[in-house]
Amino acid sequence: MTDTPESPAGSEPSGERSTDQSSVSTAKPSKAPSSGTSAEASAAAPAAKPSAQSSAASGRLGPAPWMAGGFLIPALLVLGLLVVYPIVYTVWRSLYDASGDKLVWLGNYIDMFTDDVTLSWGSSPGKIVVSFLLLLVAAGVVCAGALSIMAWRRVVITLLVLLAVEVLSYALLSARSEMYVAFRNNLIWVVVAPSVIVALGLVFAVVTERIRWAAAFKLIVFMPMAISMLAAGVIFTLVYDRAPERGVLNAAAVGVHDTFKEASHYPGVRPRESGGPLRAEGKAFATQAQVQPGQTVLLPLVAVTPEMQKKLSPAQAPSPKPGTVAGTVWADFSPGGAAKPNQVDASEKGLPKITVEAVSGTKVVATATSAADGTFAFKNLPAGSYTIRLPASNFAAPYNGVNWLGSDLVTASIIGAYIWMWAGFAMVLIGAGLAAIPRDALEAARVDGATELQVFFRVTMPLLAPVLVVVLVTLVINVLKVFDLVYIIAPGSTQQDANVLALQMYLKSFTGEGADQGVGSAIAVVLFLLVLPAMVFNIRRFRQEQA
Repeated sequence: MTDTPESPAGSEPSGERSTDQSSVSTAKPSKAPSSGTSAEASAAAPAAKPSAQSSAASGRLGPAPWMAGGFLIPALLVLGLLVVYPIVYTVWRSLYDASGDKLVWLGNYIDMFTDDVTLSWGSSPGKIVVSFLLLLVAAGVVCAGALSIMAWRRVVITLLVLLAVEVLSYALLSARSEMYVAFRNNLIWVVVAPSVIVALGLVFAVVTERIRWAAAFKLIVFMPMAISMLAAGVIFTLVYDRAPERGVLNAAAVGVHDTFKEASHYPGVRPRESGGPLRAEGKAFATQAQVQPGQTVLLPLVAVTPEMQKKLSPAQAPSPKPGTVAGTVWADFSPGGAAKPNQVDASEKGLPKITVEAVSGTKVVATATSAADGTFAFKNLPAGSYTIRLPASNFAAPYNGVNWLGSDLVTASIIGAYIWMWAGFAMVLIGAGLAAIPRDALEAARVDGATELQVFFRVTMPLLAPVLVVVLVTLVINVLKVFDLVYIIAPGSTQQDANVLALQMYLKSFTGEGADQGVGSAIAVVLFLLVLPAMVFNIRRFRQEQA
């Protein structure tokens, strides 16, 4: 039989080629294979036979089980020593007393919630703030349902959860004890910090898509993530310092305040405690005797610092004038004590820029300002008797800013430091989610006539929702475990006002004469149980995304 030469590839139509292949596959061979073909087949058979036997014998692909176990055993040992054993030991230790010898079962958990508890059901700034924030979240959830971003079934469930959180937060904010304060602050952290960080991260991510210097902006916002919690705590301890000379925020606050309201020139200056013509009237000072037009009045003051006196001019005694009340305000003191009290001496200094008021009854009739030599005058006063008063604004202490680390603002200030650190993290993850959104969907919405706001809420937000949820849950887990910033930033006087569960666990377990590792372990178990649902939720979402 004569062999037919093969045609070049692609020289025949696909229909003919398929027909030939089907005919070849169905036709029986008309003759035995050639000797060369038989030799090649016999040579390949021994090589393929062991592999087939091995696969058939094992019934699985990949390495043998003993090899996989050899690689996993070191990791399992480390996981057991660093994770499993501490959890089991902490649960076991929470069932014993402070010494660790007596089994008290759930006694530590009961003591944790019942020791030194007092209740106050009145309103407070914390309750108002938390209620307002929860109301904003509820409004956002309702808007999401109205815009079809969230199903109404989920809207109802979320609103019920928010209601439960409101009731729980009100109860926690009404109770006063170390543990309830820690729970209250943790609740404030969970409600405020993650939501603000996600909102800022979303804003920053959207902004970086529309500006030219996006890389520099991302670098600046993300840079705090490279700083440890310890370093960030030290930085913000200085930022929140009460003294404007050191604290950045208070320096800015004092600058803004003094721009719109002039600072007092004589803080702490006052009259003599006895034997002088002035008496205290609240924080102001007024003459004990009334004066009439044509008379003079002397207003001696003390406690003027030597440094201030060096910048002042000599005082001048007032001269009587018809129809005018004239007087002098001066520092009634001279070095060496040679001057006589309540008299203007040549060595004494006048006090300029002091506001002086002429008061008739309870009404201020006239106002004057002292000159460089301390003299002042009320001209053209109607006939009558007047009390001369120095208002309290002359002697008010200078504005030193806000007590950021006081009992009222310490938690909010520490949350601000945490937001500064983690806003970059949220921006990067949300920015990656925005970059993964198909541009075709956005352009199709714009072509259909949707505005940018509609595109953002009806297209971008639903597609970005999984990323936002992952970021939010991750931040909730981190917030529940916060310890470093609170321990470093909060001063000792207000540390209990900023207390959180992780810090309370440390304080109960390792500080003071009454350190009790049983109660500390119970707090650790409670904290673990609070973190566990968020961890499970995150793991389930990761598995769903991988599937």
